[in-house]
Amino acid sequence: MNFTTLDHPPTSCDVLVVGSGAAGLTAACRAADAGHHVVVVERASVLGGTTAVSGGVIWAPGNHLADADSAADGATDGAADALRHLVAVTRETVPRARLEWFLRTIGEAVRYLCDETHVDLFALERPDYRADLPGARRGGRALDNRPFDVTAYPGLERLLRPPTYLPWLTMAERERDTGADLAALDRERRDRGVRTLGGALAGSLAVSARARGVEFLLGARAVGLERSGRSWDLTFEDSGHITARRAVVLAGGGFEWDPALQRAFLPARLTPIGAPGNEGDGLLMALRAGAAVTDLTASWGVPVFCDPEARYDGLPTGRLATVELTRPGSIMVNGSGRRFADETGSYHDLTKVFRETDPATGAPRHVPAWFVYDAVHRARYPVAGGPPGGTPSWAVTGSTPHELADACGIDASALAETIAEFNADALAGADRRFGRGPASLAPLAEGPFTAVPVVAGTLGTCGGVVTDDHGQVLTPGGTPVDGLFAAGNVSASVFGDHYPGGGTSLAAAVARAYAIGAALGGGGRR
Repeated sequence: MNFTTLDHPPTSCDVLVVGSGAAGLTAACRAADAGHHVVVVERASVLGGTTAVSGGVIWAPGNHLADADSAADGATDGAADALRHLVAVTRETVPRARLEWFLRTIGEAVRYLCDETHVDLFALERPDYRADLPGARRGGRALDNRPFDVTAYPGLERLLRPPTYLPWLTMAERERDTGADLAALDRERRDRGVRTLGGALAGSLAVSARARGVEFLLGARAVGLERSGRSWDLTFEDSGHITARRAVVLAGGGFEWDPALQRAFLPARLTPIGAPGNEGDGLLMALRAGAAVTDLTASWGVPVFCDPEARYDGLPTGRLATVELTRPGSIMVNGSGRRFADETGSYHDLTKVFRETDPATGAPRHVPAWFVYDAVHRARYPVAGGPPGGTPSWAVTGSTPHELADACGIDASALAETIAEFNADALAGADRRFGRGPASLAPLAEGPFTAVPVVAGTLGTCGGVVTDDHGQVLTPGGTPVDGLFAAGNVSASVFGDHYPGGGTSLAAAVARAYAIGAALGGGGRR
């Protein structure tokens, strides 16, 4: 199958999907299954959205893949445990009925993706992020993507958004010591055009949609949405338009790349590391159409490193600091020289700590923050994409903690005290201050010492348009907006501002997109 796109907008279609990430492509497949003529419009000149540059993991309690692996030992993932865990993680801020809906729907959605599309998922041995809460599991809920050969579909490789810095490895390969030469495997897949992670998910969904007759229009920024009788008229930045006779699905991402919307709604400045172009287009169109919104202060938070020279699509970008923060022989401190959180905890929850302000000044208490490590750590582990033994060009070094603190503008006495306290705890095997796990503890004892700035980042905003369980947009009064649906980060997450496990954002997106298919009459290709 050749993968082709439209040269110009068609006059009309049945279902118009705005956005080509996992939410948009899943909804497109489901709508096409129902016999609708579906067009996917994408603002960028490449498809896949933030999904294509993400880890591609889907958090799916009770999925059939993990249950098939664990059925022999009686360790299947029961709905009661999953619900108990979600209630605890979301602190009873989400109605139980909505969580029950998610648990039912995500299981059906995963089976649909596995049975009826080119998506090829398997269960990861990754624990839930809040392992301390009831109902948590040590593995099986997070689903990874097997490698996907995009070159088997001529035309797709150049149309699929490239990754930023992530290697062309599966998540399982990155997290498990397989003994394989991962660098060689990475190079081989790049040369062959075999995508992994979110690229594999986006690519396999795009192929599945195209095989169903879904058409793609790239480089088309949607800016206007108006009701016209029983149809919707979508207009583009260049004044072109399409009429959607049956429905419009808004799935074009959040607003994290728009500085004005960040200032208006987010409680602290965040560095976005997803696909540029998520500037709130769908949110603004939905508001003009009468949609209700909620949780606009929420986002999928991650701590990130920011190489001043790094660019993606010509814009400054960052990279996840999550792995580095969990390694022994390192800590994270603020400008006062003090640790302020368990560095190994949920990255979403950790990022929330950056929001804390000094009540006396109103200024952020933990900005700037620094990732600090010693020479033993430097020799053993890679940092910010560099090899073990290397030092990022934007890092600061010092032969002693005092010298390092002076170079960074950190309180030198406090940093020395913090390191001394942490070293004592590491040798004793117990972090008395924040309860960091023993396996991640090792002293920072050998100079020179290195500090790399850490900032609060985001994979995308997760507050937005309010929908019902079918993905239909609701007004402030709770009335459905006829023919208007939303899924993904343009819509308010089913989890609110909480993150139970790796793949939470894609789980929320896929579940709602799958439900939209049911509302449009998509029963699958059985």
